[in-house]
Order: sequence, then C-alpha cells, then structure tokens
Amino acid sequence: MIYCGRSFIVMRQKVRRTILFIAFLLFPVTIWYFSPALIIQAASEHIMNGSFFVFMAMLAASLFLGRAWCGWLCPAGGMQECLIRCNDKPAKQGWRNNIKYVIWVVWITLVIVTFILGKNKVTVDFFYQTDHGISVTEIHNYVVYYGVLLILVLPGLIHGRRGACHYLCWMAPFMVIGSTVGRFLHLPQLHIEADRTQCVSCGKCSKVCPMGLDVKAMTEKGINAKCTECIQCGACVDECPKKALKYRMSWRR
Repeated sequence: MIYCGRSFIVMRQKVRRTILFIAFLLFPVTIWYFSPALIIQAASEHIMNGSFFVFMAMLAASLFLGRAWCGWLCPAGGMQECLIRCNDKPAKQGWRNNIKYVIWVVWITLVIVTFILGKNKVTVDFFYQTDHGISVTEIHNYVVYYGVLLILVLPGLIHGRRGACHYLCWMAPFMVIGSTVGRFLHLPQLHIEADRTQCVSCGKCSKVCPMGLDVKAMTEKGINAKCTECIQCGACVDECPKKALKYRMSWRR
C-alpha cells in the first residue's frame, strides 16, 4: 500500500512536467491566445478575441484553483522548468516580484483606453489574427515568436528558477487577483496546507520548488501557503518525507 502511494506521488510530478512540456511544444499554435499585444489590437476594433476569453477564464478558474494554471498548464512555465537544468538557483524575491504588477497595470490601462477609443460595434472573434486557429503560420510570425521566447528565457537563465514568472508574467496578476477575491468570498480553494508539527526541517520541499520559494521556512511557521508566488504544482507535497504538506480544497483565512 505504501509502495502504491509512493508510485502515485512520483507519477504525479512526471505527469505534471509532461503536460507542461507538451504545452510548450504547442506554444507556436497557442501563443496568440496569450498575447498581451493582440488583445490591444483587437480592442481598437472592438473585438473580443481569444486572449480576452483565455485571460477571463484564468481569472475565473483562479477563484478556486489559485495559480494552478502556472504549475500545470502554462507553456511559458514548461519552457522555464526546462531552463532549471541551466540555472537551478532560486530567483531573488522581494521587490522584483512587483515588476509584473506594474507591467500588468500599464497593459490593462492600455487595453481599456484602446477599447474606449475604438470603433465599430462590439463583436466576438475567438480566432482573431490566427490561421484556422493556429497562431504561427508565416515567417514574420516566427520573428515575433522567437522574440517572445527570448524575453521569457533570459530571466530564467540569468536569475534562476522561473525568473520570468516572478518578474515579467502579465498573466499571473489575473490569478493573484482571482485567488484574493476567492478568499474574500470564502470560496473553497485549492491550496497547500502546512503542518509544522510534522516538519523535520529537511529542506527537501524548498529544493524541489520550481518557483524557488523557501517552503521550509513557511512550513516551520505553520503558514497555510498564501504566498502569491505559489503555483500549486505540488512538488513540495510529493517530496515531503513526513507528509507535513498536503493539498487541500477548502476555504482558508
């Protein structure tokens, strides 16, 4: 029974990383659905495009799942976890984490202003600027695609684990806002709960965290992980030898 449980734990992280890697391989197909620029272009024409609905879906899902998208489905996250092999040090936290919120505020302001100043009737075109739903189909599209990859790759190579997630991600604020609203509304939320009485301070949880968080320190304080940088990947849960960490789906203070 113990062996079966351990096999499931090992398999869960393999499945998670496989899903992320596949999502990254499909990034040339899906990139326009995450584009912060394309939504501005669509807004100028009063079009609600695919990225608009994807961002709204992230916001809605985060009411219950927090940043689980980042840990399980994000193509950029899959690419950055591959980069951990090149730079395994934790990215520095603190004020740098706020850069993405500044980017988000400026970007959302541009979207709103552009929409207000836009022309035509409001319409829906989920596949806006794609070729039968596929994002990158022409040579000039690849220039944009590889430019985006470079922007996302550099923070991970220079600063460490998921650097772009910490500093640049324009999607993370949607999920942080949704998670905060979910707690305010007392909605049941997926989160990682810490039991400090079971913790032996081995530090394995911090070593495997793809976001480079000091999970051990949070566990020793008995904190139910409210950290906005936690992506609910469960790597710490699966690595903990004493089961001091576990997934919970409930309302948390």
